[in-house]
Amino acid sequence: MADLLGGRSDANIDFEDLRGILLDLGFEERTKGSHHLFRRSGVEERVNLQRDGRNAKPYQVKQVRAVILKYKLVGNEK
Repeated sequence: MADLLGGRSDANIDFEDLRGILLDLGFEERTKGSHHLFRRSGVEERVNLQRDGRNAKPYQVKQVRAVILKYKLVGNEK
């Protein structure tokens, strides 16, 4: 979580780690092809993740960080 929130290594965030963070924060996952779609009650944005090899795509890592910070989800894990 510290790497994600720090924003210093967006290109090196493991896809499964990022997926696990979202699930731990109470997001529900739906998979459609290569897209992993995440929704959570009280969060307007839908989060879409795709693999970039073993890692998540850097621009999607930034989007996840923005959602976590906007809704103050750190420490509010379900």
